[in-house]
Amino acid sequence: MPRRLRSPRTRRPRRHHEPCRRTRTLRRRPLATGYGIACGRAPHHLIGVDLDIDTTGRNDSVVALQQLALHHLFTIPPTVTVITPSGGRHIWLTGPPGVSVPNSASRLAPGIDIRGSGGYLVGPGSVTTRGTYQLAPGAADLSPAPCPRALLRLLTPPARPHHPSGRPHHGRGLVQFVLAAHEGQRNTRLFWAACRAYEHGFGEALADGLTDAAVRTGLTEREARATIASAARLTSVRPMGPEDADRPDRLS
Repeated sequence: MPRRLRSPRTRRPRRHHEPCRRTRTLRRRPLATGYGIACGRAPHHLIGVDLDIDTTGRNDSVVALQQLALHHLFTIPPTVTVITPSGGRHIWLTGPPGVSVPNSASRLAPGIDIRGSGGYLVGPGSVTTRGTYQLAPGAADLSPAPCPRALLRLLTPPARPHHPSGRPHHGRGLVQFVLAAHEGQRNTRLFWAACRAYEHGFGEALADGLTDAAVRTGLTEREARATIASAARLTSVRPMGPEDADRPDRLS
């Protein structure tokens, strides 16, 4: 007897940002315990902001993000947010085409990891030995929101050009900028000047000069060096290696 042929089915294109549908799929397939969503790819160019929970209580990533938002004048818009088994949060944002956001671990601030090009976010509904990744209340009806421009600038530090050593004129304008600070703007001016110095490759060479200028405006040496260290951490991209126990290309 001739065999009955089945009509071919047209496959629907896979979508990478449908958490509700993915969750239903996991319920129907209990063996599929988890999945990852690629960041940095078209069309959404997803960026993940991972707010870790510090069990020692020394760092609070939520407070750190709030302080960055106040300092750099941005707000996190309503967007998809996933609660991790440890109680942390993954904030989903979208980036513009043509902008590559690097992955980083605690570079922006202690306890804040970033996932961009080449990174992955654990999808909602995924089950691990520590628990389930769940959408935050009210997030099911949201789409990933655009990343604020000020935050995007922090996530994409410019490449440091090489400058020959032994050129003392570098940074004189930044030192004068700090010296001109009035009460209430001393720390802000110092932080801005230190960021520019590190971005242009002579931050270490100018650190003492910036410290002296800040002390002359009224800051203590300890306050000045703490601010400069913060600028150095913010503008440096730490290379990833096998010492990163949490796999920097993934959010856990």
